[in-house]
Amino acid sequence: MSGRLAGKVALVTGGGGGIGAATAALFCKEGASVMLVDMNAEGLERTAALAREAAPGAGVRFLAADVADESAAQRAATQCIDAFGRIDILVNNAAMRNYSSFADASTEEWRAVLGVNLMGNANYCRAALPHLRKAGKAAIVNVSSCYAVKGRKGMAIYDATKAALLAMTRTLAFEEVAHGIRVNAVCPGSTLTEFHVNRTVAAGKSVEELKTQRQDTSLLGRWADPMEIAYPILWFASEEASFITGTTLVVDGGLHIK
Repeated sequence: MSGRLAGKVALVTGGGGGIGAATAALFCKEGASVMLVDMNAEGLERTAALAREAAPGAGVRFLAADVADESAAQRAATQCIDAFGRIDILVNNAAMRNYSSFADASTEEWRAVLGVNLMGNANYCRAALPHLRKAGKAAIVNVSSCYAVKGRKGMAIYDATKAALLAMTRTLAFEEVAHGIRVNAVCPGSTLTEFHVNRTVAAGKSVEELKTQRQDTSLLGRWADPMEIAYPILWFASEEASFITGTTLVVDGGLHIK
């Protein structure tokens, strides 16, 4: 590894597994310290151990909290500053899924998903922005979805919030450029995470069969590994992307053009 984030400090939501855990481990390998937030306390413990294994001596802290809780966002930022003295990178990765159609989705379902996928991201931006501004050259990476730019049925609320996140990304890019903050979004495609594995097991289905799925949902014909999403997040967070802001990068194996 080349130390692309040497001396940097990152706050990562949804760090208890999947893309968030891969991002945390990769950031630590590249020299960063990380503050992780997730509702899953056990998952945070596993991610912290993974990050420290990947980069012995890496600075890792975590907070078990609901991303929709505005006060928790402020606590996370404060704890990050107390531990590491700065925040250079914010990765808004936490998300909540919902499988209702527009016709069937209740107001309560909308509020729950909006609270995490949109307001949760806004909470962490507000909490982190004063510190990101002080950093001078900072980056926000919002993790959206390829379905923010491609239609489907069955996940109306999730996809709507992920599309809204792209608009928020563009607005933040305009508003924060004067403070030296770049804001970009990554739109992952089908990524094989613990969420999908656990859901498959709970349904009494084979994990091996799960791994063979997604053969017809992208040009590459397979799932992404979480690390294949973490690398584009790393790139946006690093100085290699210093002339890029307000941009959406679709990382879906070509799904969006099928």
